[in-house]
Amino acid sequence: MFEKIYKLISNDIGIDLGTSNTLVYLKGHGIVINEPSVVAVNIKTNQILAVGTKAKEMLGRTPGHIRAIRPLIDGVISDFEVTEEMLSYLINKADKMSKKLARPRVLVGVPTGTTNVETRAVYDAARSAGAREVFLVEEPMAAAIGIRLPIKDPVGSMIIDIGGGTTDIAVISLGGVVKSKNLKIAGDRLNNDIISYMRDEFKILIGERTAEMVKIALGSVIEGEYMETEVHGRDLLTGLPRAVTVTDSDIREALALSVKELVEGVKDMLETTPPEILSDIMHRGVTLTGGGALILGLDQLLGRVLKIPVYVAEDPLSAVARGTGVILDDLPFYKEVLIGNQDELPPR
Repeated sequence: MFEKIYKLISNDIGIDLGTSNTLVYLKGHGIVINEPSVVAVNIKTNQILAVGTKAKEMLGRTPGHIRAIRPLIDGVISDFEVTEEMLSYLINKADKMSKKLARPRVLVGVPTGTTNVETRAVYDAARSAGAREVFLVEEPMAAAIGIRLPIKDPVGSMIIDIGGGTTDIAVISLGGVVKSKNLKIAGDRLNNDIISYMRDEFKILIGERTAEMVKIALGSVIEGEYMETEVHGRDLLTGLPRAVTVTDSDIREALALSVKELVEGVKDMLETTPPEILSDIMHRGVTLTGGGALILGLDQLLGRVLKIPVYVAEDPLSAVARGTGVILDDLPFYKEVLIGNQDELPPR
């Protein structure tokens, strides 16, 4: 009875808490927020100045008393108070879009392989940010549900979720994760590769935002159509501003080592997968989600090396957020896919 009343007077909110971007799903409205996971803080007054897009615009441009902080590193909370403020801002912003009386119920996606301490930190941050109830789900599981893989069936599915801080590889069958692996090779690592390459090859220093823009514009792992862009930075020899022209082959060279490590990580995962499930994966293929899935040719490269069909999910950036929405539509049905520190669910 209480549960039926709460459904009428409170919202259900799903959060894909990412290292680079955080997406918020509001039940009945779809994905309502997609903002960078950045918070700008005045360190003199401890006041939050901006969250999301406005805070990201401040990265690398702040005076001494203002810090633009990314509170999540490698998918794990590194600054609890700032994460709490960010979640509070996002939950309140989503909650106001559909005004209800009671505090919302919140489902948060976390990387696979996180420790109890790390998942507890996410749980506590969401509760402190104003959630009535908090549930947690592993991101590759949420992504698999979001792209409608048959996770409850007795067949194996493999999903690779390439985010900003981590790449989650999971083999799923019968509503559970059979095998999973968490790699620290993801968007941030690729940005750093580009920064290092520009410094070593062109003797020019660029920032994270510029590296990310170059990665989006030119990022590819197999040779294709010729592309180039102009990159502005600081000349390491003269200390003065300088512009250089960078091509797609330069960026492929910059990303080569990390991409090789990613491919090796996937191969290692397949080597330890049970044979019956491996047979299913060979037949059904591997699905890529997350922002990293958009790197040109990554699916073709993996397919060529693994000898298995590899597909990029439709709208891979929002797969996890869409999955939280599907779970929130029928929480009791998906109870077994949730992970530790949940609030108690009513019987189905």
